[in-house]
Amino acid sequence: MTLGYQDDQPTRADIDAMPGQVALEFGSNQCTMCRAARPALAAAIADRPHVRHIMAADGHGVPLGRSFGIKLWPTLVLLRDGVEVARVVRPASRSDVDAAFTEVGFDSP
Repeated sequence: MTLGYQDDQPTRADIDAMPGQVALEFGSNQCTMCRAARPALAAAIADRPHVRHIMAADGHGVPLGRSFGIKLWPTLVLLRDGVEVARVVRPASRSDVDAAFTEVGFDSP
């Protein structure tokens, strides 16, 4: 099963310059915790089509993940106009993800 974390990803400068609401998800296609969290993350993000979703493959020495200080997978970083406003690390349920989206006002455009 391939989760869709992409090796070809934007740079940190690209992310910082992105307007609007962005959900930047870090993980690995081989990670069992990422596989377990995928349904919750996918469902929460699917309900918010106005949020741009980027799935970035992470690993030792990957510049984008290091620039965000990613330590555990999966990690979802929510950004507004290139600025981090929330982070969810290893969500246990969809409600964990929904709570973060709601807390920062990502339920509407």
